[in-house]
Amino acid sequence: MNLNLRLWENPWRLMLAVNAAVLIGVFWHKITLPPYVPYIHLLVDYHFGFTKRALIGAIVSLFTTKVPVWLVFALSGTVWLVTAGLFVQLFRRTFGFDQKHLPLFMFMAGSPFFLKNFMHTLGHFDIYGCLLAICLLLVPARSLAYVLLAAAFSIVLVLIHHIHLLMYVPTIAAIVALRHYLVQGVSRQNAAVGMASLAAIGLLFIAAQFYGTMAVPEAEFVAYLQSRMADPSQTKLLSFGYIWYQPLSKEVLDTWQRLPHNLLGIPVFALLIWLHTPLCRYFVNLIAALSIEAHRWIVTAAIVVVSLGYLIMFAMIFDYSRWISNWAVCLFLILHAVKTLPSKEVPPIPGDDRKTMVFGWIVTLIPRVGIVRPF
Repeated sequence: MNLNLRLWENPWRLMLAVNAAVLIGVFWHKITLPPYVPYIHLLVDYHFGFTKRALIGAIVSLFTTKVPVWLVFALSGTVWLVTAGLFVQLFRRTFGFDQKHLPLFMFMAGSPFFLKNFMHTLGHFDIYGCLLAICLLLVPARSLAYVLLAAAFSIVLVLIHHIHLLMYVPTIAAIVALRHYLVQGVSRQNAAVGMASLAAIGLLFIAAQFYGTMAVPEAEFVAYLQSRMADPSQTKLLSFGYIWYQPLSKEVLDTWQRLPHNLLGIPVFALLIWLHTPLCRYFVNLIAALSIEAHRWIVTAAIVVVSLGYLIMFAMIFDYSRWISNWAVCLFLILHAVKTLPSKEVPPIPGDDRKTMVFGWIVTLIPRVGIVRPF
């Protein structure tokens, strides 16, 4: 009874409770859908040589020769829980869980761009970039080992899927710049390691994009995938095997052919961003409060570079709802890195403001953004 009373007296705590209920609903809906793309990624490994999008499947193949469909939800659900738990730890360390920062936590953790959309996209590779970026925000950033760890994480992400070069690697680079280079300074040694790391990641991306396609006929490739299925009769789950043969030019052509229809979702994305106005205003104030002017310019440049990466993705691949959601998540993570820099005190999001509460409730009740088109 006392717990219920506290929830009703504090709308922000009630919003978090409602978000938990919405998450459960999104999960139950998700497990009723056939995991076409996520499942086939667990089947593809390095059986035919170096292959793009094959790292997760190769790791799975070390533990089992037959892959059941439920493994998609077991594996991705575990990764989701770890990501959510680490984000809570990150927020606690950066801001704390006092009453004044509860609206900020709600606009991040309760955003339809973030955990709710990752629940809807269970099995897709996006969340791995978020997870590793959060790890880099949690570990110490004092030594050169931090730069090497970030490079290793980026290499893993490109092996999971080469589009991470645009999706989360720029955010990882921004986190390294803000947490290591701006604090420790730029020396000849750490600059050389950073440049070498970027070059290695870039070369790996080129290898995955242009040399990671299948060298065997598609029928042979699909037959091998079917041999790894726990239930080989579910051949419809192999319908996306063509993506290991599709050249970049075909992906771009498909995207531009769908562009007129997909652009209809832009107003919806703009509305969703507008609903996060209190969070956006806090982020802008946080940047403006940085004590060193050069830091303000560097943070702004980092946000521009990350955003340009997503703009390129918009022109190449048409999963627009995923891209806009992950872009927002990247900004959430960069915000945490910015908070660690020397700055003046910034007033938190006002929890008693009526308009802010209305925005909070709307954000709470939106279950997710989607994969291609909004909702």
